Amino acid sequence: MVRRLVIWIGGAAMLAATATDTVAVIGRNLGHPLVGSIELVEAAILVSGTVSLVLATMADLHARVRLVTDRLGAAAQMVLERSSRLAAAAFFAALAWGSIWLALDLWGGHERSELLGVPWRLLRLVANLGLVSCAAIALAATFRRGPR
Repeated sequence: MVRRLVIWIGGAAMLAATATDTVAVIGRNLGHPLVGSIELVEAAILVSGTVSLVLATMADLHARVRLVTDRLGAAAQMVLERSSRLAAAAFFAALAWGSIWLALDLWGGHERSELLGVPWRLLRLVANLGLVSCAAIALAATFRRGPR
């Protein structure tokens, strides 16, 4: 149920980005540009991308190349699988750490986009929640048995 809701949120954000950009292009060609369309598209893409990243991490669907690992024994494959999952968790945790640090440093700065005043702190919150979620999901997968 929650997964389906998250998919709908990500899909709606992507549709909103597409619709906004479409209206902006049509408006520019008709001489009535949509002011702030880039800011709206950026916000929608951030939400959609964050949702996609979390869903891909949950389903273990990140891109992988197995040319070498498929030729190894079962024990070596398991060690490399766990190492890969742990590296993914560390990567997401490092991204989250840096992003949270920036968010905390700039939280009181009342940053807003130039044209529409979109608050960047809310978008940073979305990105940070997504990165922390990915780190936690990847860390939990490290201790799960069996291949991806």
